[in-house]
Amino acid sequence: MKKIIVNGSFDILHLGHLRLLEHARSYPDSYVCVLIDSDQRIKKLKGSSRPINTEHERASLLAALRAVDRVEIFDSDKELISMIKEFEPDLMIKGSDYKGKPILGAEYCKEIKFYHRLGDFSTTNK
Repeated sequence: MKKIIVNGSFDILHLGHLRLLEHARSYPDSYVCVLIDSDQRIKKLKGSSRPINTEHERASLLAALRAVDRVEIFDSDKELISMIKEFEPDLMIKGSDYKGKPILGAEYCKEIKFYHRLGDFSTTNK
C-alpha cells in the first residue's frame, strides 16, 4: 500500500481540491489521508470571518469522497508534524504554489510531489 498524505484548509471544497485528491488516489494501491486545519487555526491564519464551513462539515465532505480514505483535524504546526510523522507517508502531495517554500513535516515523508493548480481555484483569495 502507498500511503499518501495531503493537508490544507479545504474550506469551500472546489474543483481544484477534487482534482488534487483524485490525483492522490490515482497512485496504484493508494491510501489517502487528508489532514485539515481546525476552525481555530484557520481563524488565526485567515481572519475571524473564516472558515466558511466548520471543521466537522469540511471533514464530513472530504470523507464522503471516493478519493479519500481518512480525514484528521489538526490545530497547530506541532500537531500537524506529529500526525505526519505517525502516519509515515510514502508520498505527500502539495499544490504547485508550495514549490520552493518550507513544508511542515517534509522530513517525515519519503517523497514530495507537487500538483499543478487547476486554473485560478482558491478560496483564500476570494
